[in-house]
Amino acid sequence: MPMLNLDGSSLHYTVKGSGTPIVFIHPPVLTSVNFKYQLEELSQNFQVITFDIRGHGRSPYSPEPVTYPLIVKDINRLLDHLNISKAFLCGYSTGGSIVLEYMLSFTERALGGISIGAMADVNDDYLRKKISLGIKLSSKGAISFLAWSISWNNSNNIKLFKQMFSEARKGDYRNIEQYYRYSLKYNCVSQLAEIHLPILLVYGKKDKPFHSYAEQLHEKLPRNQLHFIEKVDHRIPTKAAKQLNNLIRQFVNN
Repeated sequence: MPMLNLDGSSLHYTVKGSGTPIVFIHPPVLTSVNFKYQLEELSQNFQVITFDIRGHGRSPYSPEPVTYPLIVKDINRLLDHLNISKAFLCGYSTGGSIVLEYMLSFTERALGGISIGAMADVNDDYLRKKISLGIKLSSKGAISFLAWSISWNNSNNIKLFKQMFSEARKGDYRNIEQYYRYSLKYNCVSQLAEIHLPILLVYGKKDKPFHSYAEQLHEKLPRNQLHFIEKVDHRIPTKAAKQLNNLIRQFVNN
């Protein structure tokens, strides 16, 4: 079980394959298992890197609060550890927002970004209430319930559900709450025009509450491709893995 030691904490990570590196970033509660199908399939063509954010899955509690800047810094430490100078960043949901933060903070280390169901800020009641519920439940230590619910919704078979749930329930409620809270207040809308690297934006056709975020990013990012995947909602990495992997493969190869 590869672990990267950090100041007062550590990161569990996995590396598979060779070629152009792609780092995958998960949302609160979920873990790197969320990218199981990307790790398996895309590692045939690329170097796929997944990791558990501090206080999630197999990465232990972090005394330093979990924020997007901290996660971005940890990604750089991981890349340094693996002797990788530049990589593509791929994030799901709030992980996709971290892709934006990374490209704003460390342009020189990014080859490009892939944001799946991402947002530059939280500006609607639906998402605000959803994240606020995550804050409330995690603050009360209800991680097993959150892990069960989110893993069930994101899995496409019982085997994957059991694996996702087993890893997600290991998370520390304090760091999970911090990740949720930072997601709720994050806003980089005014900086989007500064991101000149290519970005692939992927959304589910049935994920109607997120279509306004897709339109916002598509309008404001200078270099982006926007794709909607048919017959799927928000849970693209697991429920539309084949279509997503094909899009990533084409984007990275171009």
